[in-house]
Amino acid sequence: MIIMGFALKYGYSILCVVAVVALLPARSYSQDYTCSRATYFGSPDCLGTPTGACGFGGYGGTVNDANVAGVSRLFKNGSGCGGCYQVSCKAPNLCSDDGVNVVVTDYGEGDNTDFILSTRAYSRMARSNMALELFAYGVVDVEFRRIPCRFPGYNLMFKVHEHSRFPEYLAIVLLYQAGQNEILAVELQQENCKEWRGMRRAYGAVWDMANPPKGAISLKLQVCGSAAEVTWVQADNVLPSDWKAGVAYDSAIQLP
Repeated sequence: MIIMGFALKYGYSILCVVAVVALLPARSYSQDYTCSRATYFGSPDCLGTPTGACGFGGYGGTVNDANVAGVSRLFKNGSGCGGCYQVSCKAPNLCSDDGVNVVVTDYGEGDNTDFILSTRAYSRMARSNMALELFAYGVVDVEFRRIPCRFPGYNLMFKVHEHSRFPEYLAIVLLYQAGQNEILAVELQQENCKEWRGMRRAYGAVWDMANPPKGAISLKLQVCGSAAEVTWVQADNVLPSDWKAGVAYDSAIQLP
């Protein structure tokens, strides 16, 4: 979790940044976008944090080339994890037109901000050679919109969380969640069994169950898409009977 008054809470030195916090002037924005503010969190490698509230682990630090963010109201009790947004800062002399596309990997509260960006993501909002000037503001006015997530070459993955203990405790986290989807519920079913059992949202994107059924496991997701339509997506026998903690299993499916 990231909670800060401004971006240099952790005291890291980012490209010799001068920590002067000021607001950039606002400009008009399209009806497709929402106005807000963004800041950044310091890290020695400019990547995201592997200990984010979504429970993604190392994936949360490096996915999307480390263009990641912590959010507050967009976190939605964890269902916002894995969502993608286009974020653009609003000073034409400093900021690029396209901004940066980020993946939500953490919860974070700032100074009336919706986004706490990784250092890499924050710098990519800037025009060429203007990143240092943008860092100097610390907190900037932005506009943002939800966009589909795209992970070329990857299907939806079910990772067995490292805290799982075979066979008495199973926790999973969903990776490479494409589209504009939110996962509302997860159910599992034992191979050759007709009964579906609901999993608990432990936190973030982590779902768990004590005493899971034995044998290969199928998983079913309740998904809310961009049109607010709720559907179920099923991955048959996606976890083998000897599932292992820390291993990610390919679902062979893509969320729309």
